[in-house]
Amino acid sequence: MAGCACVPRARYRSSMDFGPDDQVERDAPEPPFQQLAGILRARLARGDWKARRPIPSESRLCDEYGLSRPTVRRAVAELVTAGLVFTVPQRGTYVAEPAGEDEHQGDA
Repeated sequence: MAGCACVPRARYRSSMDFGPDDQVERDAPEPPFQQLAGILRARLARGDWKARRPIPSESRLCDEYGLSRPTVRRAVAELVTAGLVFTVPQRGTYVAEPAGEDEHQGDA
């Protein structure tokens, strides 16, 4: 059964999870953390994760992209600095509201 909770998702990637550009190239001139940050930005832009919802855990991202935890942390830190995601201690990392969206909620 697809999506069964007993099957680790990191081992079975679906075509909906990844596009052709969603791979970190080891011999690229750009460091792996910057490549991953770009991949995660693209996934955010295409709506893979919705506002105020969590992105995959560091552990899961490590498994999905075959990277070390410090590399994943550095990539996520880039997104935090850019204001695309925010972290909640002991809870995870969440997608931030798109810029300007909070300002218009009180206008209606």
